[in-house]
Amino acid sequence: MAWWKAWIEQEGVTVKSSSHFNPDPDAETLYKAMKGIGTNEQAIIDVLTKRSNAQRQQIAKSFKAQFGKDLTETLKSELSGKFERLIVALMYLPYRYEAKELHDAMKGLGTKEGVIIEILASRTKNQLQEIMKAYEEDYGSSLEEDIQADTSGYLERILVCLLQGSRDDVSSFVDPGLALQDAQDLYAAGEKIRGTDEMKFITILCTRSATHLLRVFEEYEKIANKSIEDSINSETHGSLEEAMLTVVKCTRNLHSYFAERLYYAMKGAGTRDGTLIRNIVSRSEIDLNLIKCHFKKMYGKTLSSMIMEDTSGDYKNALLSLVGSDP
Repeated sequence: MAWWKAWIEQEGVTVKSSSHFNPDPDAETLYKAMKGIGTNEQAIIDVLTKRSNAQRQQIAKSFKAQFGKDLTETLKSELSGKFERLIVALMYLPYRYEAKELHDAMKGLGTKEGVIIEILASRTKNQLQEIMKAYEEDYGSSLEEDIQADTSGYLERILVCLLQGSRDDVSSFVDPGLALQDAQDLYAAGEKIRGTDEMKFITILCTRSATHLLRVFEEYEKIANKSIEDSINSETHGSLEEAMLTVVKCTRNLHSYFAERLYYAMKGAGTRDGTLIRNIVSRSEIDLNLIKCHFKKMYGKTLSSMIMEDTSGDYKNALLSLVGSDP
């Protein structure tokens, strides 16, 4: 499923609003779970992973009204490690959370380019505008300017182009002539010459609609006798290659892209907990059920079975609760 269609899939949601919801008893349950010595982590999981983000915001309001304390700050002081990171992520408004992830990817030494690429290549124009707004409100600076200050060269250019959200044309109209021209231009910019005209790749990948690009990829394969992915692999490298391939993957199938992100977050030694938390939290109210189906098809095992092998304790239980039953 092309990336922009995936945003309107209702059956994809794993975390739904709780029916007969009342924030006051939930706030009280959380207060009791954290009062005195020790913390009842399971009670926290039962409340926060089984409510929608909008309901969690109401619980936080009720918590402050009843007990005069900020819920997120109280959770931070009572919890620790990866479990704390996951639970606190659930408390952010969605666009604020993604703005925070982008800010964290750029602050301090080194830049986590992978996080920036993932968010910018997989969100729609409307979502990117909301993320930019939240970023400016929370950090007092422009997301675009911070990306420009933190990256360079063609990577900086492709990220700034993606941030403009120009791929967001949901019309299914494709001009076959233009698609063929784009495919020929890509071939001329890469396989046909020594060296690569990176800007041509960036412009076409960042400004054409998903339906148009799918046709371009088809035409390209006929001309070059290889897939656009193979050409990007041989023509570029490093973070620019990752950014271009991510645009292609999100264009071809957004759910498969996120399934792959989750798989490689857990595959091999160690777990990339940041990637695991961000993708489960941010997709849980959008399309995580559909991502789970693709995960099983692609890797022959379920997402929850891999989480069980790879994580432990309250962190594992909270992740499993968000992911829900197997497809």
